[in-house]
Amino acid sequence: MSPRTLLPRPSAIPPARRTLRAGCRLLAACALLAAAGCDYLGLQPVSQIEARKDSEGRAIGSACRQAGRALEDCYTFNPHMSKAAIFTGWKEMNDYMLQNSLTEVRPEVAPVLPAGRARSNAAPTGTSLASPPGKPAARATVYTTP
Repeated sequence: MSPRTLLPRPSAIPPARRTLRAGCRLLAACALLAAAGCDYLGLQPVSQIEARKDSEGRAIGSACRQAGRALEDCYTFNPHMSKAAIFTGWKEMNDYMLQNSLTEVRPEVAPVLPAGRARSNAAPTGTSLASPPGKPAARATVYTTP
């Protein structure tokens, strides 16, 4: 017997099996292409990751300033972000708001702190938020534990 007779001919493989093999190859190629374009694998350059985190921190800082939140509150609500980036965004928005005479947009919902503490607008015990006539009431920030 010659070695040539031991190998099955391509036409001897059933068509269903050939289709299954071709489908598996196509599926593997598609999965490889999808993984190559995926940002969640961490295959980006470090400079690109740092630039994205910096721009996210600046956006958070500017949103905090527009909402009228103190810079320290912004740091507390976003501990995973760079304080320098948050400050830069907060300062840029502050300058923009002063230049264009814009007012703050008060948020309707109190944010939730990372540790699970909720922000309460109630006054601390023993203090009064009463303000003299003609002056807006002072804002007190109290953090409570549920």
